[in-house]
Amino acid sequence: MGRMLRLLRLFRTEQSEPERFYRELAADSVAQLTRYTTLSGQLVLDVGGGPGQFTTAFLARGARCVLVEPDAAELRARGTPPPGAVRGDGMRLPIADAVMDVCFSSNVLEHVPDPARMIAEMVRVTRPGGVIYLAFTNWYSPWGGHEMAPWHYLGAGYAERRYRQRNHKPAKNKPGTGLFPVHVGPTLRGIRARRDVVVLDAVPRYYPRWTRFVLAVPGLREVVTWNLLLVLRPVGRQSDSGPVTSTAGSSVS
Repeated sequence: MGRMLRLLRLFRTEQSEPERFYRELAADSVAQLTRYTTLSGQLVLDVGGGPGQFTTAFLARGARCVLVEPDAAELRARGTPPPGAVRGDGMRLPIADAVMDVCFSSNVLEHVPDPARMIAEMVRVTRPGGVIYLAFTNWYSPWGGHEMAPWHYLGAGYAERRYRQRNHKPAKNKPGTGLFPVHVGPTLRGIRARRDVVVLDAVPRYYPRWTRFVLAVPGLREVVTWNLLLVLRPVGRQSDSGPVTSTAGSSVS
C-alpha cells in the first residue's frame, strides 16, 4: 500500500518535474520486472523510452539496452541520447526477429494508432522464452486523458478544447494524433487469443498484487485499473491446437 500511495502521489509531478517522475517510475518498473526475469547480461529493448530514463535504469542493473524512440526531440530531451539509441516506430520496430531477451514498454501503447500491431512487433522481436513487459494507461482510468484528465470522461474533444482554453496552448497528447483510447477488456482478450505468447501475469500496475481481481470484473476494470501491466512470454511458432493459455493462475479474460 505504501508503494501504491507513493506512485499515485508521484503522478502529481509528471508535468512540473518530469525528470524526477520518469526516473522514479523507471526505478519502480525495473524492480517490478525483476520478479519475472533476471536483467544482468540480458539484451533489453526499451520501446518508446523517450530520452532514456528507463534505459538508464536497465543499464544500472547490468543489462544491455537498445532504446527505440520515434520523436527526435524526446530522444534529446536530456541532452545526448543513450548509446545505441535509434529513432524508430513501435509499430515497425527496426529489430530482427527473436533477438531480444526482454522487450519493455511503459505507457506507449495508448500513443499509437494501432496497438495490436505494436504488440505483435514486441512479440516478434522477443526470443521464445524471453519476457515482454507491457504497461499502458487505459482510457477510462482517472489518468486516461493524461494532462487533460479527468475531463476526458466528457469526451476527448471537450477535454482538448478545455485544456487549450485554460492553458493557452494545445495539449501535448492530442486525441486522435498522439493519444488513442485503449481499453482493458479488449486488450486482454486480444492477448489471450494469440497463440505465440503465454500470459505470465496481468495486474493493475501501480496497485498491490492482490488487486488483480478487478481485472475479472467488466466495467469496473476499465475505471479503477489506472494502468494495466501485462507480462508475457513468447513461445515461438503458433500452434494449430488453439490459443496457449497462462499457467500463472490468472483468471482474467
